[in-house]
Amino acid sequence: MLLERIGLIDIGSNTIRLVIFEIDEHFTMFQVQNIKTPARLFQYLDKKKKMSQTGIDVLIKVLKSFKSVADQYQVSVLMPVATAAIRQSTNRDDIIAQVRKKTGIEMLLLPEEKEAFYGNYAVLHTTQFPSGITIDIGGGSTEVTYYENKELQQYHSFPFGVVTLKQMFFDGKEHNDPKAIKKMQEFVKDQFKSIKWLSKKQVPIVAMGGSARSIANVHQRQVNYRLAGVHGYRMYKNDLQRTLDLFQSLSIPQLQNLDGLSRDRTDLIIPANVVFNTLFDEVKAPVFLFSNKGLREGIVMEYLNNKYENKAFSVFNIAAQSVSRIAASYHTLAHVAQQRVKLVDMLYEELCRLGIFEKNPEMEKLLHFGSYLYYLGQFVETGASSQHTFYIISNSDLDGISHKERVSIALLASFKNRSLVNQYLLGFTDWYTVTQIDQLQSLGGIIKFADAINDSHMEVIQDIKINKTKNGHNLVLYYKGDILAEEYRAERQRKHIERLLSGKLNIIFTEI
Repeated sequence: MLLERIGLIDIGSNTIRLVIFEIDEHFTMFQVQNIKTPARLFQYLDKKKKMSQTGIDVLIKVLKSFKSVADQYQVSVLMPVATAAIRQSTNRDDIIAQVRKKTGIEMLLLPEEKEAFYGNYAVLHTTQFPSGITIDIGGGSTEVTYYENKELQQYHSFPFGVVTLKQMFFDGKEHNDPKAIKKMQEFVKDQFKSIKWLSKKQVPIVAMGGSARSIANVHQRQVNYRLAGVHGYRMYKNDLQRTLDLFQSLSIPQLQNLDGLSRDRTDLIIPANVVFNTLFDEVKAPVFLFSNKGLREGIVMEYLNNKYENKAFSVFNIAAQSVSRIAASYHTLAHVAQQRVKLVDMLYEELCRLGIFEKNPEMEKLLHFGSYLYYLGQFVETGASSQHTFYIISNSDLDGISHKERVSIALLASFKNRSLVNQYLLGFTDWYTVTQIDQLQSLGGIIKFADAINDSHMEVIQDIKINKTKNGHNLVLYYKGDILAEEYRAERQRKHIERLLSGKLNIIFTEI
């Protein structure tokens, strides 16, 4: 069910973008339209920070076009927000008045602290780290925040972005001029050092925005990364240096043909990469990762949380919400998935009691998610449920879940047999030890057996006990109701439990 269709126009210093979100009853944010134009409004500011009429006309032309698109989509709410280029303009009141008169659009001018707040808000609600530094580098400003235990502690807006850095250090010079790059590095380093709370924080850095996304995309192509999407993608110091070295080694025409790099960022990507490298060093960060959720998503998330009394997005239940939403997107029956999780929990507890597994909270979390999403790919095609399930989950942005965890969940949710697991693992074998692979295969078998003993979807199995006997084990399934389907499927899938236990396995159905 469609709750709302929200249009957000992000009027940045470098680009202007319209994103239209459809919000369903699960608060899933579907992007139904995403268009941009590299207006580069910052170039229309003179030395006194006054925007020329030419720049204002460019802005009005773009907004008229975007408003007609939003009208076509019949958005319920249109949110036009302006950042550094308009904020820093000495004639901003005139710009806002002209836009209002000629387009009917009332621009919301975001103060520095609100721009930083919204980017941070998106990160807090979509990433797993409880503490970290966020950075959002735009065309004319760079917002940096520090959060601890999922609460914003500090923020600062630096009056430079990729466009201004280009103007300051590369005017009349090549995009990769070594002396210009060195001077820029020194300038950025001094800027970051002036903010004492940044120094040696030793927490993850989360980057958002188009420049960050381009760097992550390029790096993924360079290392032949198998997963889609940059949300949650991790890079380290040597990775950031690798992309910077690559960008410096290429001419503008070569950069325009570089796979993963947006053509309108070719002359701006070196300043962005330098800023990220410098911040990494200043913070002494353990990891640098990317979020595809930023200012725009933060604005919409806060709007929905305010309107629906904080029911839309949680900072502490991110992964579970994300799993629930992808399940709903593929029409998973919630009561069937919940019963499967319940049965998996019972089996896992009994196997832990018998010493087959050691209790592990992280593995339990993956087991829950994998069992909840089991065979969600059957919505695409029943005959290839396993294959579709693995592909969908492994290539979906799951908030609050790392890329390795995403693959692990995909392996569990798609489990059919061990040979398919090995097939899916091609390209990921260096992510797992042999022991971890064997454990994932065993847990996948538990999920498959649990699904079998809920074959009728009537929730007939009420409890499970495993008792050791002289020759093996008895698996006792306590039930209420008709178990015809469950009896048949349990016998067919018994091997997945039998493999974990020594000796003979007797399956006993006991009515209660």
